[in-house]
Amino acid sequence: MRLILASKSLTRKSIMDSLNIKYDIISSNADEISASNDPVKYVEELSVIKAKEVMKKVKTKDNIIIAADSIIYKDGKKYEKPKSIEEAKQTLRELSNTKNQGVTGVTLVDTSNNNMLTFSCVTDVYFKNISEEDINWYVEHEEGLLDKAGYSLEGIMSLFLDKLDGDYYNVLGLPLGIIYSKINELGYSLKDFT
Repeated sequence: MRLILASKSLTRKSIMDSLNIKYDIISSNADEISASNDPVKYVEELSVIKAKEVMKKVKTKDNIIIAADSIIYKDGKKYEKPKSIEEAKQTLRELSNTKNQGVTGVTLVDTSNNNMLTFSCVTDVYFKNISEEDINWYVEHEEGLLDKAGYSLEGIMSLFLDKLDGDYYNVLGLPLGIIYSKINELGYSLKDFT
């Protein structure tokens, strides 16, 4: 059995690497389009699109595919990967001194029987006030800034975190606890991939 991460995200790769398990990366190049305004449905639909695209690329029937999509959500607005430095700064201004949510949709596929599980995780994130000076500091020094949905809680941004209610890894884009449980529901364990 082979474990496949359907993502080219360096953060998701780093999370998987921390588990000391064997896995391959096959990223999806599918158009990620969802008409849903509901943040949970939105990320779940996009994770399904990614999983189905990677299923087409896999030639064998003995795989578990993990596909995920994440956004930051606040007051009816979805924050995804910023398209510019100025957009990244504006996002941080809007999230300063507020509660927002890290929302990740995950789809697991067992290609031996095409069993597909789709689920999501929501984490409440509370930020302290972030000054304009600190916003500039973060934007100037955050690696891969335009590759992250809203922000990354690793590094500089962690200094502005007031509290977190939920799965920390979910905010990074891969909610490990629930993924572990759902892989068990498929009849496997992450220990099978060591």
